[in-house]
Amino acid sequence: MQTHPAPVPTTDETAIDQPATDAAPGDPADFDTVGRGMARWRRERPDIDSSGKAVVGRILRLEGVILKAVNATLAAHGLKYPAYAILATLRVEGAPYRLSPSQLQQTMLFSSGGISNLLLRLEKDGLIRRTSDRNDRRSVIVELTEKGVALADAAMADHAATERHLIRMFTQDERGQLASMLARMLAVNADAPGYV
Repeated sequence: MQTHPAPVPTTDETAIDQPATDAAPGDPADFDTVGRGMARWRRERPDIDSSGKAVVGRILRLEGVILKAVNATLAAHGLKYPAYAILATLRVEGAPYRLSPSQLQQTMLFSSGGISNLLLRLEKDGLIRRTSDRNDRRSVIVELTEKGVALADAAMADHAATERHLIRMFTQDERGQLASMLARMLAVNADAPGYV
């Protein structure tokens, strides 16, 4: 009995929102858990508009992907992202590389209730020093040591290379468009506790 190969799915039959190109080997849909989840939502709850997941769900998924890649890079410097973020934030402030803990928290790209513990650890490792504010003895100033500056400089170069690697599939124009759209999304939702 002669057998025939299974028909190749048409574009409409493939996983939803499949990207046109992907640098990774294999079918990009294999890696798109959000797209597969949306298909199940549409099947089980067609009464709910779940279109926001196409963007928000992928952003949430990418957070884990990005942090995994960044932490793998920073491990070579003995750092994880929260500690690195403190060092890098102080470094880009410019000499003498100092901020108050509250200024540091406001400037950093993540929020952490454990910033005091991070500062203690970095101080113990000789990467920062904490001194009294000359203008207000009740306040504390956090400052990079020479060792901290050197470590920040080395880690920042590798971190930036990892970021570029993570967006390698986009053209320069696409990067600009994506950055602009994400900035707009951040600005509009900056103070929104929730829509419902």
